[in-house]
Amino acid sequence: MALMPRIVARIHGALMTVAMAAALSGLAREGVDPGSICAGAAGGYSCTVTKRVYPISLQVPGWRRILALAWPIVLANCAAPLLGLVDTAVIGHAGMVHELGAIALGALIFSFVFWAFGFLRMGTTGFAARAVGCGDSAEARAVAIRGLTLAAALGLLLLLLQVPMLWLALSVFEASPAVEAAAHSYVSIRIWSAPATLAAYVISGWLIGVGRSADVLRIQLLLNALNMLLDVGFVALLGWGVQGIAAGTLIAEWLALAYAVAVVRKQLLARHTDKDVFLAWTRVFEPSALLAFFSANRDLMIRTVLMLLAFAAFTNAGARFGDSVLAANHVLLQLISFSAFFLDGFAFAAEGLIGKAIGARRRDVFVAAVRHSSRLSALTAMMIAAVVYLAGPQLVGVLTDLPAVRQQAVQMLPWAALYIALSFAAFQLDGIFVGASHSAAMRDASLLSVLGFALCYLAFGADREPHLLWLAFVAYVVLRALTLLLRYPGLYRAAFARAS
Repeated sequence: MALMPRIVARIHGALMTVAMAAALSGLAREGVDPGSICAGAAGGYSCTVTKRVYPISLQVPGWRRILALAWPIVLANCAAPLLGLVDTAVIGHAGMVHELGAIALGALIFSFVFWAFGFLRMGTTGFAARAVGCGDSAEARAVAIRGLTLAAALGLLLLLLQVPMLWLALSVFEASPAVEAAAHSYVSIRIWSAPATLAAYVISGWLIGVGRSADVLRIQLLLNALNMLLDVGFVALLGWGVQGIAAGTLIAEWLALAYAVAVVRKQLLARHTDKDVFLAWTRVFEPSALLAFFSANRDLMIRTVLMLLAFAAFTNAGARFGDSVLAANHVLLQLISFSAFFLDGFAFAAEGLIGKAIGARRRDVFVAAVRHSSRLSALTAMMIAAVVYLAGPQLVGVLTDLPAVRQQAVQMLPWAALYIALSFAAFQLDGIFVGASHSAAMRDASLLSVLGFALCYLAFGADREPHLLWLAFVAYVVLRALTLLLRYPGLYRAAFARAS
């Protein structure tokens, strides 16, 4: 165990060196290309404006710019789980035991369903950023409307399928009749927020793409404040119980969406300096643009499902070692999820900058965005990994007081720290590929890394020892990075194919 920090540092340093070498390979020169045609070969979007329709102010980003874009995302990510925390706290003090269980079950169902649609954010960011970088304000508007249309369609589909979906979800869990009845009531009300939640994903992706990450934080804080006030009013004051929690979340989601739409509309109006009408539906539903958009979202959806499969497989494999190992792994995954709040911030910052750089034909911006965001992400990952490794026993103690679970979790702490330290590369490469709208490569990389995880599981004999299971899981996140790293040179060549 004493050797673990040095092992982490050496592996991390080697991976960082490889990543930076690949990021800078093939860059014989850096500078501004004055070309007026953006090929968009990276993701299917073709910007053919012969003159920029609004001025582009795209400076080479330094670490201060990266931090300015990243910190609102980090805070928004940290604020998002507070929705569930407030729901739990309110019903925990003003409700019954079975109602608290219903909230836990309902929240789990929605977390799984809505997380599966996270591709809507990623699928919007790259297209929006590249349109802005290219100076195509009409396409920037079309991307927003295109994404919101898809979100509305998927939200409507969830509403239509709510009865079989709820039956399937409740049949998976073995809850008491009282909990199931209350959960059914909760889900039946909150499901009507599905269109608003999915639309919020699109708006978040669009704002990140155009460099308005602070607006994402404002929307999240407004949502949290509304949810808290409505929960207290409906449950603590009116005594509506589970139905009040669901109704509060439902109303908060739609009110926050109304504010988000107003924010996006203001941005779109400010950028409407072209001669097209504000809502050019022929542009929104232009066949090639639609095909590229739907293809990207399809690939990202497959990627998301594969990631869910990998984490589910890890959880299931841990359950075979007994309840203590299963619970300990869950505790450690919470620490890993917390680290993702920070690493996502730098990845999201890279997404917008990479997309703009490709749209504007700016090699120098592209390289600077990759370099500075990756270094900040690596430094952050090492700091969090060090905290987890050194203060891990205390952190585990905060999350659980069960002796057997704490003992098992402390034994596995070095693996969790190693996972966090190495995971930055996967996060950063995800950000680069999302910004370039290279979704097919992300889909393929996810498939290969999941297959690699399965092979490592078998090769290491991970069914015999929890430590070997964690080794296979760490190998999975490394494979996620390496499979994307191999595709990076092709991404760069495609992005700037006409820049020379």
